[in-house]
Amino acid sequence: MAEKHEKQLNLSNLQPAQPRTDRKRVGRGLGSGKGRYAGRGIKGQKARSGSHKMRAGFEGGQMPIYMRIGKLRGSTSKDAMPVGPFRTYTQPVNLRDVDGRFEAGDVVTPEALVEKGILKNTKIDVKLLGSGKVSKRLTIRVHAISASAREKIEAAGGTVELLREPKVRKRRSRAAAAPAAEEAPEQVDETPTDDATPEAEA
Repeated sequence: MAEKHEKQLNLSNLQPAQPRTDRKRVGRGLGSGKGRYAGRGIKGQKARSGSHKMRAGFEGGQMPIYMRIGKLRGSTSKDAMPVGPFRTYTQPVNLRDVDGRFEAGDVVTPEALVEKGILKNTKIDVKLLGSGKVSKRLTIRVHAISASAREKIEAAGGTVELLREPKVRKRRSRAAAAPAAEEAPEQVDETPTDDATPEAEA
C-alpha cells in the first residue's frame, strides 16, 4: 500500500519531463561571466540590436548571390525562372498501381483513381506510365499515356481512350524549305530594253 501511494501522481510530487535549463542572463556584471559586452563582442553590425533579424540571403547590402548568377528564361524551360503561366503539369500513375487495385473489365478514369486512393483529386491531368505489368483487361480513360503503357494495355486486351487529344505541333525545318525554293522555275523578264529598236522605225 505504501508503494502505491508513492507512485500516485499528485501536486506534491509533480516533476517536469525534462530538466529545466536556466536562461542566459547577460549584462549583469563581470562576475556573471556575460557582463560588459554581453557575449556580443566589441562593436560591429552583430553587436547592435536587431542585427539577428536579417532575412535569409541578405549580404549586408551588396548584390546577393541569387541575383549575381545567370538565369534561364522562358515559360516552359525546366530550369526557367520565373516559371511561366503556360507551364503544364500531369499527375503520373503507373500500371502496377492500376493493375493491383482494379478488377478485370473495370473502367479506369480519374474519378475512379480518386476512389481507389491512388490520386487525391482530379484537378491535375492524369498521365499513365508503363512501369509494371498488366494482367487484366481494362478500359483506360486518361488525359495522356506513354507508348509503353499503351502497348501493354492493348496486349492484355484492353482499350485506351484519351480525354484530351494531344496537340500536333507543325514544325517546318529549314532543310525542307531549301529544296522547294530550288525547284521553283526562274521567271524570265521579257520587257523590251532601250537598246533594242523596232524595225518599223528604221
